[in-house]
Amino acid sequence: MEILLTRHGQTEWNVLGKVQGRADIELNERGIEQAEETGKVLKSEQIDLIICSPLKRAKQTAEIINKDRNISIIYDEDVIERDFGEFEGINKKEFDFEGYWSYKQNSKYEKAENIKDFFDRVYNFLDKIKEKYKDKRILIVAHGGISIPVNCYFNGIPEDDNLLNLILGNCEVVKYQYKD
Repeated sequence: MEILLTRHGQTEWNVLGKVQGRADIELNERGIEQAEETGKVLKSEQIDLIICSPLKRAKQTAEIINKDRNISIIYDEDVIERDFGEFEGINKKEFDFEGYWSYKQNSKYEKAENIKDFFDRVYNFLDKIKEKYKDKRILIVAHGGISIPVNCYFNGIPEDDNLLNLILGNCEVVKYQYKD
């Protein structure tokens, strides 16, 4: 089984460096263009199913990619962005963003989703789809934050704990193969 993963297209908050976790921000003009470009790149790819975050920016990206293809889209809360809680909407430079993404540090927050809980959610999702869609080729349309635990699921957590190096760019696509 193979999955393709892409991050949603650009939003205004991406441009401003704001953390947008669960904030339901739409794509900006560049984000729409990126999704259209990704749709063209994926046109020749066999995709049996799209699983998408229910947030607008991911939904818009999935719908644009799926234009003229009519692939079934399932919206799944398990691939919604990490809950940034008290950090939602502020600039990444205004708090310890690197520490927030440290698996070893594993900080607990007042409202924000703990990193290990976040990883568990994404790992459980990946285990679930492996069983449910064994013979399918799936496109997951999600978020930069989601791309980190997905990478770690297939490749392990980096020794240096620098998880931010793993984040996908807007509409970047990667492929992962489940091992039997």
